[in-house]
Amino acid sequence: MDATCEDAGSESGPALPPTAAPSALEQLGALLLLISPFFFWGTSMVAMKELAPHTAPLFVAAVRLLPAGAVLVAWGAAQGRAQPKGRAAWAAIAAFALADGACFQGFLAEGLQRTSAGLGSVIIDSQPLTVAALAALLLGERLSAAGVAGLGVGVAGLCLLEVPPELLASFPIAAADWVRGVAPAAEPALSSAAAAASAVAAAAGPSGWPWSLWDSGEWWMLLAAQSMAVGTVMVPWVTRRADPIMATGWHMLLGGLPLLALAAAREGPLLATRLPQLTGADLALLAYVSLLGSAASYGVFFLNASRGNLTALSSLTFLTPVFAAGAGYLALGETLTPLQLAGAGVTLGAVYLINARRGDEAA
Repeated sequence: MDATCEDAGSESGPALPPTAAPSALEQLGALLLLISPFFFWGTSMVAMKELAPHTAPLFVAAVRLLPAGAVLVAWGAAQGRAQPKGRAAWAAIAAFALADGACFQGFLAEGLQRTSAGLGSVIIDSQPLTVAALAALLLGERLSAAGVAGLGVGVAGLCLLEVPPELLASFPIAAADWVRGVAPAAEPALSSAAAAASAVAAAAGPSGWPWSLWDSGEWWMLLAAQSMAVGTVMVPWVTRRADPIMATGWHMLLGGLPLLALAAAREGPLLATRLPQLTGADLALLAYVSLLGSAASYGVFFLNASRGNLTALSSLTFLTPVFAAGAGYLALGETLTPLQLAGAGVTLGAVYLINARRGDEAA
């Protein structure tokens, strides 16, 4: 017995010293690193709004992608990561660049001209609703009852966020007219309801009809969210054909080029007068949205994702609109209306339903 124990001890080698527990400072640093992408993404939306009077939306979208893509590609090459090879890899990256690069950043920049950073960030972060639906349709992922409920709740929340208040107020009036024709005896109650709805519409402010969908910042943000959702669903397809970091960098470069061309064609005269007047603060904001809001954020996000626990990481997307709304209030004095706050709560609750269910399945 003794010999056996000695042999086992000699084969296992000397005992390793116990691993020291991370200090409080190290734990704080890890936490800050974990949430940093969501902080930079949220505050970058405020920085883009700050830049709007001094630049142009498509130009800012291009600048957010191109330097960041160059930094990521250069960093990946220095780390010895493989460059994309073959037509399949480049075709996948080009499609990813169109959806998650050009369309997402272009729609985002246009939307920020017409809505607040906090509200826009909430709408952008509704994209897990679309991801869940697309994953069920295209990737065969099963939607649980909680997931289906989350999709329904999310649609209701987006309606509160995006449908103009005067249009929402007109629904009870139209319904009352229909019921009045079916049941004349309900006239007194219907008249009271219609009067209340008219009061809500008046309180919402001037209607501004005819209302154009393309004048709505919320609509542009919804398009951006759908573009990001499509890009998210494409990620497994892209990363099977190319290194994730290199694919991210190249998709930024390829997605930024058409935005730069559109900016030159559509915003050229405006940029010719505004760019020479950029201040040091403006240049610092441009560097912030590109290097921190894109390159560093994506790099840290992929680093954290590679360490596992994607469900916990995805749940932190709730922080992005919090940071955006807080920074928008402090820097720009932006606030949300009670209706928008209700819509934000309902939408984020729907995303939580879907993420919580995924967490249960992962466990």
